[in-house]
Amino acid sequence: MAQSEVIDMAATKKRSLDSASVSGSSTSDESTRKRRRNRNRSRKSRSPNGDVAVVNGTASARRPSAFDQRRNSLGKAARDPRDEPPPKKRAPVAGQGQKVRPPSPVIDYDGLSRPTRGTRERREEDADQAEKRLDKMRGAVRTLLECVGEDPDREGLLDTPSRYAKALLFLTKGYQVNVEDIVNNALFHEGHNEMVIVKDIEIHSLCEHHLVPFIGKPWPARRARSPACDSSPSSSSSSPQLLTHPLMQMHIGYIPSDTVIGLSKLPRIAEMYARRLQIQERLTKEVAHAIMEILKPQGVAVVMESSHLCMVMRGVQQTSTSTITSCVLGCFERKSKTRNEFLSLVGVNRT
Repeated sequence: MAQSEVIDMAATKKRSLDSASVSGSSTSDESTRKRRRNRNRSRKSRSPNGDVAVVNGTASARRPSAFDQRRNSLGKAARDPRDEPPPKKRAPVAGQGQKVRPPSPVIDYDGLSRPTRGTRERREEDADQAEKRLDKMRGAVRTLLECVGEDPDREGLLDTPSRYAKALLFLTKGYQVNVEDIVNNALFHEGHNEMVIVKDIEIHSLCEHHLVPFIGKPWPARRARSPACDSSPSSSSSSPQLLTHPLMQMHIGYIPSDTVIGLSKLPRIAEMYARRLQIQERLTKEVAHAIMEILKPQGVAVVMESSHLCMVMRGVQQTSTSTITSCVLGCFERKSKTRNEFLSLVGVNRT
């Protein structure tokens, strides 16, 4: 091969390499320009809040930057959520889902308290149905007398089934009492907002576990000297005589919201719940919730103390024990000073 041909081939190869290099650099420059255009386009298509960007017609979530995640400590101070003021309640518009009265766990729609099917049947029965009920109870009492080994036909027990049936109906008459009949519109707007207490309410009830009473127990009331001691020469050295009275076992207190209730209504409400099969814990709570529902006061407090014959006459046979229960609602529950004032006034902490 001639030297001139070799030189021509080298020159041709060099020209081809130069053209390839030029085409590659132009392609690289074009791709770089395309990336810049896409970047500028994506920046223009971002939403104002910077959450979502639209690229080529599709939405993609943008990860928030560290600056966006940082809390502005100057503009938004750290606060406990419990310190925030409660949201304002809007005034209800008439006719838009308003309830006539709020539901109560104690008082039913017709004024009966904790009614059952048997309660309504007993309240609505006529004279013939009442007599049938009494005959059924007489037969049950007669069966009990036979089961304990007695002769229900002997002279002392002939009328016992009838007496016991009538007595049991009387002791459980609270099931049929209507709360609205007891209150009888004795609610008065007096603008009074101080504590009202009715103490030493005497009530008796039947334990639903053994059908025996729980009642007040004797408690020292005061000490007094007998006339004989006073007339004797040594009366100055004689010891005083201890007088007792039955412990009036329920104390009721409330703080009105400008409206007070007739004082006699509080013992009547307590008796209504006591004249049924009860336990002391539920009796205390039902009286408090009923007064709260009827009167809508700032708070209600009820304390009850009694002696249970199911612990005295049987079982552990503890004759000196007493049971104290309480139920506090509203401001009595929230404020310890108000609660302690009530307990001090009713004398629960005796010395």
